Amino acid sequence: MMAALQTLGALALCYAGMAALALAMDRHHQQWRGRDATPLARSSLRVAGALLLAAALLSCSDLWGVGAGVVGWTGFLTAGALILAFLLPYGARLGAALAPVSAIFGLWTTL
Repeated sequence: MMAALQTLGALALCYAGMAALALAMDRHHQQWRGRDATPLARSSLRVAGALLLAAALLSCSDLWGVGAGVVGWTGFLTAGALILAFLLPYGARLGAALAPVSAIFGLWTTL
C-alpha cells in the first residue's frame, strides 16, 4: 500500500514540476493567470519546478533504487507532461488548480 502511494506521489510531483515550469513561460502564464509573469515569478517558478522534479527523482530512487528509479522517473516525467499537455488546451484553469494540490500530495507521500 505504501509503495503504491509513493508511486502516485512521484507522479504527482512530476506533474506539479512540469506545471510550474510551464507556468514560468509567458504564454502559459498569460493563459492561466490572465497576465504576464514578473521576472521574479518566472525565476521562482523555474526553481520550484526543478525542486519538485528533483523530489520526484529522490522518491523514485528511494522506492526502486537508483538504476530503476531513474527509469521510473523518466516515465513519470513523460506521464506528467502528457497529462499537462492534454489539460492545457481544454482545461487550463483546472490544470493550474491541480498543480499545488498535486505538489502537496506528492511532498506528503515523499516524507
